[in-house]
Amino acid sequence: MSDVQHLFRVDGKVALVTGGTSGIGRMIATALLQGGAKVYVASRKAAACEATSAELSQFGPCVPLPADISSMDEVRRVADHLSGSEKALDILVNNAGTTWGAPVDSFPEAGWDKVMDLNLKSAFFLTQAMLPLLKSRANAVSPSSVVNIGSIDGLRVSPVFDAISYAVAKSGLHQMTRVLASRLVKDNITVNAIAPGAFTSKMLAPMLDRMEEEILATIPMRRVGGQDDIGGAALFLCSRAGAYVTGIVLPVDGGVTGCS
Repeated sequence: MSDVQHLFRVDGKVALVTGGTSGIGRMIATALLQGGAKVYVASRKAAACEATSAELSQFGPCVPLPADISSMDEVRRVADHLSGSEKALDILVNNAGTTWGAPVDSFPEAGWDKVMDLNLKSAFFLTQAMLPLLKSRANAVSPSSVVNIGSIDGLRVSPVFDAISYAVAKSGLHQMTRVLASRLVKDNITVNAIAPGAFTSKMLAPMLDRMEEEILATIPMRRVGGQDDIGGAALFLCSRAGAYVTGIVLPVDGGVTGCS
């Protein structure tokens, strides 16, 4: 019989969280550290990586790993760095992302390519580059975990935001999650996605400042998500509690997709 107190622990695991210095990425990194993992936080800005790692080290070993993973050279460098530093990678959280808003008739190619490259392409190729480390000590009882951070905007058309490439990229990320799950299950690697709704993040903050009432009106629970909401979902998918779960897209959205 399992010890329920340890079901959601990730003691001894090594994790990489991209976009881990702010918003949802930082929340997940914090939860993994509090759950017992060693966490590498990756972000474009070296200063942000250093500062975040220093702040989060109060919860456990947190290592800065500055990288712009929209670049394939940087993806390979991150993989090489971790291969030289760790014997295994137990958890990969593909969270780094960006957005671009513009109407259909004036949406620019640059806005399309920037979002697709970071939100979708880099998640695939970083996962690919990490496969040797992810396979290293994975087993049926304690599989390695890939968690892709999608969005409810990849599950339905947003009534508020006009971010076309973002929605398409997140929808693609959800389907990529299912495909990778089916291919990697034989290697004892689970691949799941979390589709967050509105959270207190750097990306959403300016919109909340301008139109908080309109946004809250679209959420059945009438609040935005916080640390425990996303942290709990991530710990479930990365711990023994979620070891028998793969290929799902889990909405964490205050009821937006489930109650509509």
